[in-house]
Amino acid sequence: MNEENLVKYYNKFNEDKRFNSRGGYVEYITTMKYIKEYLKEFDNPKILDIGAGTGAYCIPLSEDGYDVTAVELVKHNLRYIESRSDNVCAYQGNAIDLSRFSDNTFDLVLLFGPMYHLISDRDKIKALSEAKRVTRENGIIMVAYIMNEYAVLTHGFKENKIIDSINNNLVDDTFHITPKETDLYSYVRLEDINKYNDEVKLERIKIITPDGPTNYIRPIINKMDEVTFNKYIEYHLSICERLDILGASGHGLDILRKM
Repeated sequence: MNEENLVKYYNKFNEDKRFNSRGGYVEYITTMKYIKEYLKEFDNPKILDIGAGTGAYCIPLSEDGYDVTAVELVKHNLRYIESRSDNVCAYQGNAIDLSRFSDNTFDLVLLFGPMYHLISDRDKIKALSEAKRVTRENGIIMVAYIMNEYAVLTHGFKENKIIDSINNNLVDDTFHITPKETDLYSYVRLEDINKYNDEVKLERIKIITPDGPTNYIRPIINKMDEVTFNKYIEYHLSICERLDILGASGHGLDILRKM
């Protein structure tokens, strides 16, 4: 992961604006639905949001009365969280080194943005291992990924860059994207995610897609009337656990338990 490039990117990227769009809203309400569902398992749960960005999840969870700690690499994002909430305990830090936290501290750990940007399998496994370490026994870890086929279909074929990507060794002969260490994003398939879980010895409860086909039809969704949009949300929530939808979706959300 190139931290310098990542910081430059997020100093300009408006994450709040992304979630305020209808496409982002689908992802947000789906993710929050599952967060709230699993929080019900715990009395007075402690939450850790690793790679919290500008606080899209940690701030509303704290406003709902939960004990929330946030870790964020980018100072600009960290200051934004601190300016918007007095309840979130926020630290600057990196997902692959959570040494400031003791073992078995949190009931629910969110590992969303970091897995988008950690390029090597080694770093992804380290981040997942650290998340597991700070999670209590029987606690929940939620991990978000960007899915490989979505990137191939949109960036590769829709934007007509697939031949250049193959010629420049950015896509291998199985059409798996092979990012360089200097790249900002990493893309995975289900078998990659399974490999990380096996390595770290985490048990999957379920894996869902928080956005499904949303990103493919974003302009249409943005033009929907409120009744139709609400019906789309209903439809999406009815299919988001289907594995046949996951592979080509924009994102995957793996819901794991520490045993």
